[in-house]
Amino acid sequence: MEALLPVLKSHPGPSVLVCSLFFRVAHRLLQRLPVPKVVRQDDFRSWRWRNLSVSLVHSLLTGAWALTCVVVWPETLSNIHSYHTPLSYLLVCVSTGYFVQDAGDIILTGHARGSWEFLLHHALVIWCFLYTLYTQLYVAGAVIALFVEVNSVTLHLRLMLKLAGAQSSPMYHINKLANLFTYIMFRLSTQFYLTWYIIHNYSWLDHGGYFLVTMMVMNIMILIYFYRLLRADFLPRSKSYVGQNGTHNNNSKKFLSD
Repeated sequence: MEALLPVLKSHPGPSVLVCSLFFRVAHRLLQRLPVPKVVRQDDFRSWRWRNLSVSLVHSLLTGAWALTCVVVWPETLSNIHSYHTPLSYLLVCVSTGYFVQDAGDIILTGHARGSWEFLLHHALVIWCFLYTLYTQLYVAGAVIALFVEVNSVTLHLRLMLKLAGAQSSPMYHINKLANLFTYIMFRLSTQFYLTWYIIHNYSWLDHGGYFLVTMMVMNIMILIYFYRLLRADFLPRSKSYVGQNGTHNNNSKKFLSD
């Protein structure tokens, strides 16, 4: 790992592209796995299922990786600005590659208009992570930010279960409770901790204003999505909404946006 780090730091751009290629290969391999019949019958659902499958792989990998980095090197939590290890730098490189691949998949498959929220999120993350890789600053902050991927595991499972029409299954109900817990513990808490750190140390941080604005935009996004999540899974809904099973093409995208 020590020998690999100088190569990564010397060529962060190409390293990200290599990692992006890795996730593209994973995308191809995952297409060979069986897919629920209701998913195969709808083009949008089929694309979304493939897209979420790769996202799930990324979340499982980077969520566990980020937690491991903090457990092994606790200084990651306190020295967000300048602390990093070879493993944490590699983590940021790998994750940036995923976001580049996913943004490309959304755009090249013609789903950019309906997925603009994801593209905005990806653009913010890619820009911040590339800054981190090129300057070697805020690597620890990027690692902490990847705590949200723990929640992304349950978020992706939730959407995949909806794609499969399994909203009434015991697994969906268990997952929605786990999703609520991880959303608060690993997404909201992580975002607010990073926001607090930037505000508390704003006077001396490099480009603190840019990162503060970025965090505020992302905080607004996650709060809006949290409201939508609560409304969809825990608050009463009209019968017309409950009656949707997402099998109709004109309702698929709206159905899966909650």
